[in-house]
Amino acid sequence: MANVDTEQRRCRFSMFQGILPLNVSQLMTNIIAGITLAALAIPEVIGYTKISGTPVITGLYTLLIPMTLYALFGSSRHLVVGADSATAAILASGVAVMAAPKSGEWLALAGLLALMTAGFLFIARIARLGFLSDFLSRTVLIGFLSGVGIQVAIGEIAGMLDLPGGGHRTIEKIITTIQEIEQTNFTSLMVAVSVLVIIIGSRRISKKIPGALIAVIGAIVAGWALGLENYGVHVLGPVPSGLPRIGLPVMYLDMNLFEKLVPTAFAMFVVITAQSAATSRAYAARYNESFDENADLVGLCLANIGAGLSGSFVVNGSPTKTQMVENAGGHSQISQLTTSFIVLMVLLFLTGPLAYMPGAALSAVVFLIGVELVDIKGLKRIYAERPWEFWVALITATVVVVVGVEQSILLAIVLSLMVHTRHGYRVNNMLIVPDKALGWLQQPVRTKGQAMPGLMIYRFMHNMYYANSQVLNNEIIELASSANPPLSWLCIDATAVNDVDFTAAETLRALYGLLTNMGIRLMFCDVVDEVSKEFDRSRLTDLLGRDAFFSTPAAVLTAYSQKNSS
Repeated sequence: MANVDTEQRRCRFSMFQGILPLNVSQLMTNIIAGITLAALAIPEVIGYTKISGTPVITGLYTLLIPMTLYALFGSSRHLVVGADSATAAILASGVAVMAAPKSGEWLALAGLLALMTAGFLFIARIARLGFLSDFLSRTVLIGFLSGVGIQVAIGEIAGMLDLPGGGHRTIEKIITTIQEIEQTNFTSLMVAVSVLVIIIGSRRISKKIPGALIAVIGAIVAGWALGLENYGVHVLGPVPSGLPRIGLPVMYLDMNLFEKLVPTAFAMFVVITAQSAATSRAYAARYNESFDENADLVGLCLANIGAGLSGSFVVNGSPTKTQMVENAGGHSQISQLTTSFIVLMVLLFLTGPLAYMPGAALSAVVFLIGVELVDIKGLKRIYAERPWEFWVALITATVVVVVGVEQSILLAIVLSLMVHTRHGYRVNNMLIVPDKALGWLQQPVRTKGQAMPGLMIYRFMHNMYYANSQVLNNEIIELASSANPPLSWLCIDATAVNDVDFTAAETLRALYGLLTNMGIRLMFCDVVDEVSKEFDRSRLTDLLGRDAFFSTPAAVLTAYSQKNSS
C-alpha cells in the first residue's frame, strides 16, 4: 500500500522530480550550494553575453525564469540550466549577418531562436527522440567544445587589449587584432591580467573560492574609485534594473526568416540534447538515481520558452555549473531555485554598480572560459586510447575555428555517425570451439578452428546490417572454401545479434545458396526472439528449415554428433 501511495505521489507531483522527495536535513546544504552557484555563475553568465552578442543583463535573465522552469519541470536533480558558451557561440554565428550585436533586432533574433529551439525539443519529446542525444559521440563533443573554446578565447584578445576588433570568423579576428595591436590600452591590459591572476590564483588555493566574483567586484570597485574611464578604459555603462519584460520577441516575422534560422536552431537543439543528457546521466549514475531523457526534454523545452519570452537567449545544461553545485554539496534543484532568488535580488537592487565594470575585465573572464573549454586532457586520452578517433575530434575542432560553429555541428553529427558505422563495420568476429576446462573457447577467425571435424561455429559479434554485411559474406565464404577438413555444417552463433536489416537478410539468403552448392548446410544458434521474427518476415526461416535453428552451441554439437554416428 505504501508503494502504491509513493507511486501516486510521483505521478501527481512529477513536475517536481528534481526536488522531491525533499530531504529536510539537507535543505540548508542545498541553499548554501545555491548561494555558491550564484557567486560563481553570475560573472560567468555575464561573460557569456559577450559571446552571444546580447546586452549584459540578458545573462542574468538566463538564471531567473529559465533556471526556475527547469528546476520545477526537469527530470534531473543535479543538472544546472543556464547560459552556455557553446550555444551562445552558435547563436552569434547564426545571426552574425542578420543584425548588429546588442541591437534590438539581434536580441529579438536571439529570443526567436530560443523559441524555435524549444519547438525542436518539444517535437523530440512528443516523438520520444531523447535517444538522439546518443548520436553525438563523446569524441566529437570534445572536439567541438575545444574548437568553441579556441574561437571564444581568440575572440576576447581584442577586448582585453581594449582594441576595436572586427571580423566574423576566427582567422579574421586574429588578423584584425594583429593590425590594431599598436592601439593597445595598457591600463585595460593591466585590468585583464589582474582578473586572470585573481581567478587562477584563487582556484589553485581552493576551487570553492569564488575567484571570478572577487575579480569582477574588484574590477568594478577599481572602475568606480580610480575613474578608469579617464584612462581610456571602456566600461559597460548603465545596466537596466528590474524584472525582464515578458512577451514575444518584437520583430517582423516571415517564412524566409524562419528558414534562415532553422539550421541554427537545430544545431542548438543537437548540442542541448547531447550535452544536457550526458551530464544528467553521469550524475544520475553517480547517485544511483533514475533519469528519463525524454521527460527531461520537457524541462529543457520550458526553460528555452522562458528564455525566449523573457528577453534572453537560448539556455543549455551546463556541466561546469552542475559540478559547481556538487562541489558545494548541493543534491537537488533547491540549490538552483536559491540561485534564481539571489539573481532576482541582484536584478532588483544591485545592477547599478555593473556600470563601472571595465570591458577588459569581462573579456578576461570570457577568455578564461574559452581556454577551459579546450579539453587538452580529453584529447590526450583519445589519442592514447583511440588514435583514429583523435583525428575525428581534431577535424571537428578545426572546422569550428576555421569555418564556424553552426557548420561544424552538422559535421559533428556526420562524424559521429561515421564513428558509429565504423564500429559496426569493423567487427571482430570469432570462431568458438569446445574446451574441456572452459567449456567453450573463442578463437580469431584466422585460426579457422572447427568445433568438430566438418563443423564450424562462427560467432558474429554485432548486429547484422548494411555496413557489415560484406564482412559477413567475405568471412563465411573464406571459411567455407578453405576449411580443412571440408565442412558439412557451418553454424552462425547469433548471441550478439539483436537486429538483421534487409541488406543483411539478402546476404544470408545468398550465402545459403552458395553454401548449399558447396554441400555445406547453414545453421544458426542462440537466435533471440526479435531476430527470429525478422527471419520469419524475410522468409529465411522457411528457406533454411526449422531444424536449422538451435538454442545453444552445445545443442549444435550434440545434433552434429548424432548425425555423424547414425
